[in-house]
Formats: sequence, structure tokens, C-alpha cells
Amino acid sequence: MSAGTPSAFARFSADCGARWTKAKPLLLALGVGLVAGPIISGMVGFQMRTSTAQTLAHNGVVAQQAMYCADRARVETPGAKELDWSARNTLSRRFATNPAGGTNIDPDVARACADLLAR
Repeated sequence: MSAGTPSAFARFSADCGARWTKAKPLLLALGVGLVAGPIISGMVGFQMRTSTAQTLAHNGVVAQQAMYCADRARVETPGAKELDWSARNTLSRRFATNPAGGTNIDPDVARACADLLAR
């Protein structure tokens, strides 16, 4: 090996140093993005918690069942709109069972059904 030629280790070290200098900003940006990305997207509203999704799904099911309940109650009692709150609530509890004719009354469906009967 001549005196002016660097060793293989010295060339490797210099090459690694140059690569690290080029890659360091990219790796730093990647690291910051991996940490800050989920935090920022959660704050902006792009993510939804499981409990929120379950609540929205439950509200949709209740709305559908309440419409069905109100239709059945109006067929049986045509003047349901003129009833007072207590009578509407009792009427809606009769039809707020799932399946129809069952014994388990969903209070959310009964409340929404009574509200629909008032309209």
C-alpha cells in the first residue's frame, strides 16, 4: 500500500460519514413525522375514538327503530299527536321492543319514538 492511499477502513468511515450527513435530515423528519403526525391528525379530527363510533352507530339504530315504532303506534292510535306526554310515553313503550312483541324495552328507542309521535 502506498503512502498516499488511505486504508479501506478510512475510506469506509469517510463514506459512512458522508451518507450520514445526507440522510440525517430525512431521518430526523421521519422521526418527527411519526411522533407528531398522529397527534396533529387527532387534534384536527381525522381520527375517531371507538366509543364515538359506537355512539354514532347506536344513535343510527335507535333512529331507525324509533321510526318503525312510531309508525306502528300511529297505525294503532291515529290521534297519537294529541296525546299528552305520559300517554305518548306509555304508547311508545308498547312498541319499542325489539323484536316486535318482545319484552325487552329499549329506553332510548321509547324516548325517540315518543318524540316522533309528538310531531
